[in-house]
Amino acid sequence: MKKYTLSAKASDNQNKWSIVDAKGAVLGRLASKIAYRLRGKHNPFFTPHVDTGDSIVVINADKIVLTGRKMKQKCYYRHSGYIGGLTTITAEKLIEKRPEDLIRFAVKGMLPKNRLGSKLIKKLKVYAGEEHPHAAQSPEALEL
Repeated sequence: MKKYTLSAKASDNQNKWSIVDAKGAVLGRLASKIAYRLRGKHNPFFTPHVDTGDSIVVINADKIVLTGRKMKQKCYYRHSGYIGGLTTITAEKLIEKRPEDLIRFAVKGMLPKNRLGSKLIKKLKVYAGEEHPHAAQSPEALEL
């Protein structure tokens, strides 16, 4: 009898939808669990080079918690490409302006830095409030 390793294909993915409530959750701990689910590591047929993960909807992103003094000290950077074009924003100001980006940046940093990572981050939907337009996918509540 031959033994072989099962390698999943992209067509094998069922792509379930899950919804996560971020109210009162710590940013890093929540982001690592979301990245784990997006990558598909919870599936028994996980394959590193194939998208075997689920789609995740995060609500209440504006009620996320950062521990310690990270609200004032943690900075996010972007550069325009021009000389002197570095722009800095603290986590405190980012959560006021675009709270969805705080979770998106944390999860994106935990995904692979290649085409697969770009594909996986598109399966993450983040919303500041309770409302989301994905009721048709009937996402199941996920306790993380």
